[in-house]
Amino acid sequence: MTSRALPARLVLYDGVCGFCNGSVRWLIARDRAARLSYAPLQGETADALRRRHPEIPMSHDAIVFVATDAAGSRVSLRSAALFRVLRELPRPWRWLAAPRWLLPRSLCDAAYDAFARRRYRWFGRLEACPVPSAALRARFLA
Repeated sequence: MTSRALPARLVLYDGVCGFCNGSVRWLIARDRAARLSYAPLQGETADALRRRHPEIPMSHDAIVFVATDAAGSRVSLRSAALFRVLRELPRPWRWLAAPRWLLPRSLCDAAYDAFARRRYRWFGRLEACPVPSAALRARFLA
C-alpha cells in the first residue's frame, strides 16, 4: 500500500464496472461531509488489504467496506458492506439501510449476488478505472 494512512471508512469497488463507478459518483454527491474514501479492487490498496484480510475476495464482484479505528480494521462484504456504506450517509439516504434490519443476510446476499452477476451486461464494463477529478483525488487511493 502507499505510504498514505488508511482512511477511517474505505469503500473498495470494481473500478471497471459501469454501475460501480456510477454508484461511487452517487455516493460522493450525497456524502458532503466526505466521510467515505474509495479505492478500486484492482488497485494496490486492495492488494495490500488482502494480505491483512484474506476474506477480501480476489474477484471484483463484491463491494467491500473497511472501517478502521484504534482497535484495527473491520471488513464488511457484499450486502453487509452496502448497508454499512449507506449508514455513513446523511439523512434521508442513510434510511436506505433500513432493510438490513428487516431481511435476513442470506436473502440480501442472494439478491446482491444475482445483481452482481448481471451488472456488466446491464451497465457495461470500462476499459480502465476512471481517473477522479483533481477536486476529488484526495478521496481516492490507488
